[in-house]
Amino acid sequence: MSSTERVVLLDVRWKLGGPPGRGEYLAGHIPGAVFVPLETELAAHGEPQDGRHPLPSIESLQASARRWGIREGDSVVAYDDNGGQAAARAWWLLRWAGFDDVRLLDGGLGAWVSAGGALATDDVVPEPGDVTLEAGHLATIDIDGAATYAGVLLDARAAERYAGEVEPIDPKAGHIPGAVSAPTTDNLDGDGRFRPAAELRRRFEALGVRDGADVATYCGSGVTAAHEVVALAIAGFDAALYPGSWSQWSNHDDRPVATGTAP
Repeated sequence: MSSTERVVLLDVRWKLGGPPGRGEYLAGHIPGAVFVPLETELAAHGEPQDGRHPLPSIESLQASARRWGIREGDSVVAYDDNGGQAAARAWWLLRWAGFDDVRLLDGGLGAWVSAGGALATDDVVPEPGDVTLEAGHLATIDIDGAATYAGVLLDARAAERYAGEVEPIDPKAGHIPGAVSAPTTDNLDGDGRFRPAAELRRRFEALGVRDGADVATYCGSGVTAAHEVVALAIAGFDAALYPGSWSQWSNHDDRPVATGTAP
């Protein structure tokens, strides 16, 4: 990297049910990293029928990206403290918006600390950036597309949520009929890093994914499904994302629900 190239660090700590992550960020983050609030900058807000985390408008995402300090020609690295399962939302959104030079810090904050990296406790407010974004550079499907999907539809939630044994937040328990259980946590090793590409490829091939065939993924609200898109990309597969995910599907009474371990 030349001396003129800049790296923008994004701290995207967030977990289902909270806390929102700012407190953890202020307690210690990678020096120079900007805190990104997932709920307000990586998602829009709508009716329950839209899902819990609809995609933000491109205008809103661009304004946020400029607040993060992103300029044309920058490199972006996003991280969290949960194996990239929240940071992947920033990775996916920026790529969806046409910004290609964005990566995940494999292993997240834990990997940084294990490598001897220092932590800072300031609240970083960068100079505003000038990046221009444009929607639609990654594939998505909507609720009707999920209902009639002819390819492999992967459910990235925990296996017990897929089976309908538990449902901590959405109005119905179960999964979209025809979807295959593929918990995103199984993409990670014991240290919270992505498994090797060959191992991930074998995992997805065992779930029915093939070169040249359509594959899409969903989760509870479109957050960890982005992490599944990352894992599929590492394995050599391009995948679409269903942003509304189960939180949208389960809020529509006319949509069928399957339970159990079979698609």
